Amino acid sequence: MKTINLTKTLKEASEHFLAGKYTDALRDYSLALKDHPDSKAAYNGAILSDMAMSGESAGEALFDYYTILKNEDSEQADIIISEILETMDGTLEQLSGLFDDTVKQRLAYEDGIMYTEFKELVKNENDFNRIFENIMFSTRVIITEKEDFVDFLDNLIHYGYKEMALSYLEGALGVYPNDRQLRNLLRRLAKRDNVEN
Repeated sequence: MKTINLTKTLKEASEHFLAGKYTDALRDYSLALKDHPDSKAAYNGAILSDMAMSGESAGEALFDYYTILKNEDSEQADIIISEILETMDGTLEQLSGLFDDTVKQRLAYEDGIMYTEFKELVKNENDFNRIFENIMFSTRVIITEKEDFVDFLDNLIHYGYKEMALSYLEGALGVYPNDRQLRNLLRRLAKRDNVEN
């Protein structure tokens, strides 16, 4: 016999997590799993709470990401986070390889505009939206530095390209889930989304 109200318990667990009470969140997620062992939301929440309790900032970052995804499609959010949690081994090494010299050299020879050139155009024209939309339909922006990538995401959020920013953040957090800059951008995106809804 099930004694736990799954929806209520998951909501309380989420509130505990967001308040930094990871032990309470883990307890609630575990209670939910006891009565509802097939609940992906309870399972993911328990794993993320355990990560956060261990001091891994990836747990917090993924939880923020999970929250945004759930606002769009709860079932898909459970699948995406489950996949990320299953493939987390080696993610730090993957990100460092993402921006290494080999990648930079290869990208330099491909068609596109370097991000530094894109920023210069925006600065000269003082119109991010027009420059970005022109570039989007004619070529692509090549980003080889993590700082440029964060700056690019920041601009996408600032100028209202929320879905595109979220798409890029999904990929980046899948590779580097504990990056503070990316997590802050994700929180900013979530706050902006909440204000508009």
